[in-house]
Order: sequence, then C-alpha cells, then structure tokens
Amino acid sequence: MQRLLAIAWLTWKAAFRFRLFIVIAVLLLASVVGLPILIKDDGTARGFTQILLTYTLSTITALLGLSTLWLACGTLARDIEECQMQVVAVKPIARWQIWLGKWLGILSLNAALLAISGASVFALLQWRATKLPEAEQRILRNEVLVARGSAKEPDFSAEITREAANRLRERLKTAAVTVADMPEVQRQILEQVKAGYQIVPPGTYRPWQIELGFAKHFLRDQPLFLRVKFNSADKSPSGTFGALWHVGVSESTRFWRTEAPMSLAPDTFHEFQIPPNLFDENGRLTVVFVNPNNTVLLFPLEDGMEVLYREGGFGLNFARGLGIIFCWMALLAALGLAAASFLSFPVAAFASLAVLAMTLSSGTLANAVSEGSVFGFDPEHGSSGPSGADLVIIPAFRVILKVINLAKNFSPIDSLSTGRSITWSELGLAVGQIVLLLGGILGVFGVWSFTRRELATAQNQS
Repeated sequence: MQRLLAIAWLTWKAAFRFRLFIVIAVLLLASVVGLPILIKDDGTARGFTQILLTYTLSTITALLGLSTLWLACGTLARDIEECQMQVVAVKPIARWQIWLGKWLGILSLNAALLAISGASVFALLQWRATKLPEAEQRILRNEVLVARGSAKEPDFSAEITREAANRLRERLKTAAVTVADMPEVQRQILEQVKAGYQIVPPGTYRPWQIELGFAKHFLRDQPLFLRVKFNSADKSPSGTFGALWHVGVSESTRFWRTEAPMSLAPDTFHEFQIPPNLFDENGRLTVVFVNPNNTVLLFPLEDGMEVLYREGGFGLNFARGLGIIFCWMALLAALGLAAASFLSFPVAAFASLAVLAMTLSSGTLANAVSEGSVFGFDPEHGSSGPSGADLVIIPAFRVILKVINLAKNFSPIDSLSTGRSITWSELGLAVGQIVLLLGGILGVFGVWSFTRRELATAQNQS
C-alpha cells in the first residue's frame, strides 16, 4: 500500500506541476456559476433545475471525462517517453503497483474535483431556490428536490410476444410469406398486438393495476403522483384532449375521481397529485382512464403510466448520483491507462477518444441493429435483405452495445433533475458493472501490456 500511495502522490504532483488540477477546478467552478447566468430559466421549478442540474452536471461530467482521459494517457505514456519510468521501474516496485498507483492517483484527483464542483452545485441550487415564488418552491420541494421511487404496471412483453407468435402461425396457414418479407410481417403483427394493450378508443376506458410492493408499508397518509403520457394521431382545435380519471376501488378502498375532464396535451409528460391511501391492503393501486374524446388515444407501455412516491431526501440522492459519475471517471481512467500501457501518448489519446466517441454514438449502433443492416434495405435496387457485411457487422454491433450499456444504462443526471430516486442498489450495481467488471477488464489488460513492454525500446526511440 505504501508503494501504491507513493505512485499516487507522484500523480498528484504531476497534475499540479502541469497546472491541470487548478485549471480544471477553475473551469468546473466557472461552468457551475456561469451557465445559470448565461442560460436563463423560465422561472418554473422544472426550468430552474434543468439549468442548474442538467446543464451544469453534464458540463462537469464532460470536463472531468476529457481531463481524466488526457491525464491517464499522459501520466503513463509521457513518463515512458521522457525516460522517467525507467528510473522508477528499477526500484523495488512491481509494474502492476505502478499502474494501479497511477489509477488510484487519478481517482483521488477526480474525487476531489467532483466533490468541489458537486458541493458548489448543491449550494448554488439551495440558494437560488429561495429566489423562486412560493408556489414554485413548493413544487421544487415535493417534485424535484426529493428522491422519489416509482411503480408501473407489470411487464406484458411475454404475453405480447406469445400472442404475436400465435397470430403469425394463423396467418401462415392462410397466406404464404417469403423469407425476405418475414421480418416485416413479424414486426407488423407485433405492433398490432402491442397496440391492443395501448390504445383507448372513444367512450371506453383503460385500467392499470399497479403494485406498490414493499413501499406500501410507508406510504400510508402520503400523497402520490401520477405521471402520464399519451399520443394521438389526430389534432384537436385547442391542442389538448380531455381526460377523466378514477383512482381506487369504491367497494374496498378510498375512491377519487376527477369531476370534470382534465385538459392535457399529447406527446408530453403530465404529473399531478392524487390523495393518499387509495391503494388496497395488498398495495395494489387501481387507476382508470376514461376517454371522453372523439379520437383514439394511445398510452405507451414503456412510460404511459407511472406512480411516483417519496422515498427520501435530495442531499443523499445527490451524493449517490455523484457516486455514479465517479464510477464513469474510474472507467475512463482505466481506459486511458490501458491505452498508454502499450501506445505512445498521441496514439493512446486518439484511441481513447475514439472509444469514447463510439460509446456516445451508441444510438446509431442501436438503429443499425434494430434495422438489421448497416446500409439499409433498398428493394428498388435489389437489396431486400441483409448483405454479407451485415452478417458480420450486426452481431459485432450487438456485442459492442451490450458492453456499452453496462455503463450507459445509468442516468444519474436525468434522475436528479426529475426528482427520481437513485437507490443504493443502483449505485452498487454501477460500482460492480462499471468499475469492477469493465474497469477490471481494462486494468488486467493494461497491467499485462505494461508488464510486457520494453521500456528501453521506448528510450531508444525517443
């Protein structure tokens, strides 16, 4: 441990010698203070938090990420190229200790910078919140500056897939489908079945049975919030549609309903409070939507209906969000050090940035995987199925996406700006997947490459 701490301290000294720590700290504080000044919010609680949390935390993550990659690549590759590593390597210290010590040094630098910038954001957020009108402050305390859990209805994916498969078999009995047309036919049938679970025709209703689970034990006498979203193929003259809500079961629980239709706009999220104690003794909340309009409305299965409830305070939730960002920085440090273990500084920096760019463009990879082709199908020019290159590239994209999603499936910034709870289990999962699994793989590869590298060769090339 003493050797690891010695290498970590040398990393700190290098960061201060090149003024990296001070420059990054100034840039982080400037973004925290400057962005709310340059970008004006709309005076609402949600607009306020979007500026102070979404933009500032995104900027902090980007600055820390780039500086982490630069320092991780430079601190190892530069030491080798400038012949400083040769002096350290002859001392009684293993190369894995050198590599791990530099990683710990970069982590401690990131922890200090993240603590400074995070504390600044939190303090500024609390101070600026007092400047909002009283009504918006109440929304801020109840809906944004809070850790809220959520509950949704059970997943119907298995039922939808099974019913779609039955319909496909029935169709194949009456009509022939070519191999080239089979994927499109399957997609159409799947969407038809899925629509049956989502649409609410005029004059009908759509019920949701939402299990609150263990949360039922601490939600007595606590208000709940419904977060709803629907789509419509038609437009109304006013731009909104009426919505009637019935919550609870009149025979067995407290019952609440809207006396007049709510006026809600489509394609956007709406959140409103409902009275407490509307769920039954098993923790089941029954929500019914009645469609009084003359057009069909569609509630997406993914995010059409959600119940939100308070789980804890904002301070600890904010700290857990910073913890997940810190896990990302640990992974980037391992990536930069792994690249610098066998590459020169410019090439290591370029390779690390290329991996980061591929991670950020995972949406393009996902589109290619969903379509089954990189170049797309063009029946007019004889391309009605995947090409030979797609047979190799698409499976590779699937593997890459699975690896990328191990780190990207966490959204602490979005959760904080919408008042969502970041649980301890989510933070633990982030540590396991991002730091231990992905960072561990890069660490093993980096240590192996660094151990096998001939330092004298690098000295002769310089």
